[in-house]
Amino acid sequence: MPRVCYVPKEFCAKHQAIIDQAEAIIREYARQGFDLTLRQLYYQFVARDLLPNTLRSYKNLGNVISAARLAGEIDWLAITDRTRFLRGNNHWNTPAELVEEQAERFNIDHWEDQAARAEVWIEKDALVGVIAGACESLDVDYFSCRGYVSQSEMWRAAARLGRYIVDGQAVHIFHLGDHDPSGLDMTRDICDRLALFLGPHAGQIDVQRIALNRDQVDEYEPPPNPAKVTDSRAGAYIDQHGRESWELDALEPAVLVALIETHVGRLRDMGLWTARAAAQEEGRQQLRDVAEEMTGA
Repeated sequence: MPRVCYVPKEFCAKHQAIIDQAEAIIREYARQGFDLTLRQLYYQFVARDLLPNTLRSYKNLGNVISAARLAGEIDWLAITDRTRFLRGNNHWNTPAELVEEQAERFNIDHWEDQAARAEVWIEKDALVGVIAGACESLDVDYFSCRGYVSQSEMWRAAARLGRYIVDGQAVHIFHLGDHDPSGLDMTRDICDRLALFLGPHAGQIDVQRIALNRDQVDEYEPPPNPAKVTDSRAGAYIDQHGRESWELDALEPAVLVALIETHVGRLRDMGLWTARAAAQEEGRQQLRDVAEEMTGA
């Protein structure tokens, strides 16, 4: 993996210790198949009592990591920014290359003949990369709410989910968000507005918050933040939970993946699932055979 020195630098002992610890955390996550955002890396430092949970501490860590990357001490691919990425057209040298590539992208809807249909909704766009692999392997659609869902997107969601209900499927939305005044209220908001737009079908959809819940806070002990007292919902939150709040980013990625796999997995009829998977592989092989014939032509 790329370590390129652009700006040579000798680090003081304190900063070198931070860099070495960051490297150890990065390697630990890489072994599990995850990369990290800077914020996730920071929460690992806080959870291990290596840094205090303050804005200044977060900024200082960011400065050290940035300098370490420029100095060639940390891999450029180890820290990811999931909110900014390049968009553009794909290109191929031959039609056969396109067919061969698309063979692996040929997917049959594994849920079409299931009794239930699930979607995973997550509060933060920066965490989509954490859940994407699990959702895609389960053939479950996933959605970044980016806070409170916009009115237009909620209406589109209700129209989509309503079609599943009309087709006879029970619909489940699994929501993940911060444990803070607004984060908890977002689950309530999803329930209320989907009920509004679904009308008579509202009773056939189940919205379940699978993270971050108070029992998970007690179990995993993520680093706390002060509750946002300026939030209009802060009063009721503080009465119930006290003055601390917790971010979803602070949970281990493996925990988030396991939650999704467990809740979605319960909905599957594995016999039907296996038959759809076999049909999908047959279709992929047909496309591979076409690509091979085109290459030999």
